[in-house]
Amino acid sequence: MTESATGVIDDAVLDRTEPEERTEPVWGAVVSLALGVFGLVTAEFLPASLLTRLAQDLGVSEGAAGQAVTATAVVGAIAAPTMAIVTKRLDRRLVMWILTVLLIVSNLVAAFASSLAMLLLARVVLGIALGGFWSMSAAMAMRLVPMRLMPRAMSIILTGVSVATVTAAPVGAYVGDIWGWRTAFMIAAVVGALTLLVQLATIPSLPPTAVASFRTLIDVLKRPTIRVALLVVLLVASGQFAGFTYVRPFLETVPVMPIETISLVLLAYGIGGFFGNFAGAFLAERNLKLAVALAPLLIALSALAMLILGASSAIAAIAVAAWGFAFGAVPVGLQTWLVRAAPDQAESAGGLMVATFQVAIALGAVFGGLLVDHAGVASAFAYGAAATLLAALVTFAIGPKQAEQSNSV
Repeated sequence: MTESATGVIDDAVLDRTEPEERTEPVWGAVVSLALGVFGLVTAEFLPASLLTRLAQDLGVSEGAAGQAVTATAVVGAIAAPTMAIVTKRLDRRLVMWILTVLLIVSNLVAAFASSLAMLLLARVVLGIALGGFWSMSAAMAMRLVPMRLMPRAMSIILTGVSVATVTAAPVGAYVGDIWGWRTAFMIAAVVGALTLLVQLATIPSLPPTAVASFRTLIDVLKRPTIRVALLVVLLVASGQFAGFTYVRPFLETVPVMPIETISLVLLAYGIGGFFGNFAGAFLAERNLKLAVALAPLLIALSALAMLILGASSAIAAIAVAAWGFAFGAVPVGLQTWLVRAAPDQAESAGGLMVATFQVAIALGAVFGGLLVDHAGVASAFAYGAAATLLAALVTFAIGPKQAEQSNSV
C-alpha cells in the first residue's frame, strides 16, 4: 500500500482496499480509545458542574454560559457524519491522534478563557473532537478485534462513558470549589495528554478502507437495515431524553425524596449504567437482536413502574437504577448492529448514528419540556415509555438478521 510520511493514502489505492478482519485483538489500542472517550465525555460534562463560578468569572449570565454545552452538541452533530469525508485519505490512527490533540487544545483554551467568545471557541473545538470520535470509534474497534469480539471491544470503549458519567460532575464541582474552575479544565487537559501518549504507543496503522463522500452517506442511508437501525436510535434516544431529563422533579414531587436521597438514586443510575454496558456486550456477543431489543424494553418498563408505582420511594429508586442499567446497554448493541450492517462503510454508518442520536436528544428534550409544561411530568415519562417500547417492538419484528450476528455466536 502506498502511504506518504504524513499518513495520507492515495485514492487509487483506497479503491482497491477491502476491509480486513484482524485475527488477534489489539486490546491496548481498545483501552486507549476508552481513555479517549473518558476524556471527551468528562470535558463535555465539566461546564454543567462549574457553571455558576464560570459565569461569574467571565461576567455573563448562567444561561449564556450554558450555551457552551449547546455549542459542543451542535458542532458534534455536524462533525460526526462529515469526519470520514474530511479525513478520507488519512490513516485512521493519525485521525484519532488529531482528535485527541483537539481535546487537549479545547481544555487549554477553556482554562485560559477570558471571555465567553473564547470559551465558546474551546467548546466548538471539543465538538469537532467529540463528533469525530463517536463517528469512528465503532469502525476502529471493528478493525482492532475480530468481529466476534466487537461487542466486547465496544463495551470496553463505552466504559469510559460510564466512568465519566459517574465521576465527571462531582469531581469537577469539587475541584472547582477548592482550586477554581480553570484548574478543572487543566486537569482534563492532562488526562487528554496521557491519553495521547497511550494512543501513540498502542494504536497500529489503520489505512482507510474506502473513499467516503456525501454520496456515500446517502448510499448507506438507502440500505433498509440501516434505516431501521436509525429509526430505533431515534425512538430510544428521544424517549430517553424526553423522560429521564425530568427525573429529578419527578422524584421531588411524587415520592417526595429529599435532595440527599435523590443524589444517591442518581448515583445508582450511573452505577447501573456501568454494569449495563457490560451486560449489553455479553448479550450482544450471543444474540444481537435480543441485546438491542431488551434494553429499550427495560427502559419502558422502568418508566411505567415509576408512573404506576412511583409514589413508593423504594420502587422509584429501583426503577431509576434499572433505567440506568438498561440505557447503559443501549450503545453497545446499536453500534454493533450498525457496523455489521455496513462493514464496508462503517465510519459513515457510525456518523449517521451519532447525528441521529444528537438530533433525537434535542427533539426529546424539547418535546419532553413541552409535555411537562402543558401536561405535567408524568406525560414526559409516558412518552418515554411509549417511544422505547415501540423501539423494542420494531427491533423484535425487523431488527438484526441472523446473518448480521453470526460472527457473535
